[in-house]
Amino acid sequence: MNTRTTAVALIAAGLLAVTLTACDDGDDKAADIKPSEAPTLSAADREAAREAAGLPPKPNAATTAAYVKALDAIDTDIVHGKTEKAVDRGLNTCSSVKSSPNDQAKLIDLTNQRFSSPTHPQGHGPETAEKILSVVRKNLCPDF
Repeated sequence: MNTRTTAVALIAAGLLAVTLTACDDGDDKAADIKPSEAPTLSAADREAAREAAGLPPKPNAATTAAYVKALDAIDTDIVHGKTEKAVDRGLNTCSSVKSSPNDQAKLIDLTNQRFSSPTHPQGHGPETAEKILSVVRKNLCPDF
């Protein structure tokens, strides 16, 4: 493995860990990590890391708006005013879709776990999770 490949793999692992941390609704904060200590990556390296982690590209403003609108059509409590968190959760769901595209039951369960809210701390239930999964696939990772 060459140095660039190793660096991209390490960055991908770090991005995945940070992205997964964003799914936590707990009170723990990543306050110990100082922005000045974070490595600065080029746009190409960030995209390579996302791809290596199994994540699609971050959606543009129009895609994000359509995604949030579709989630709000299911239930406004899914996004509950936290657009960036909803996008992060959707992108993490895309990673699961990429790794287990044909295991619908597993994907619904993972989606239900990821898309919690203060009024639904255990998720919104399997029926709603299946609808959320459909919105994620359509808007954030249609090629997975």
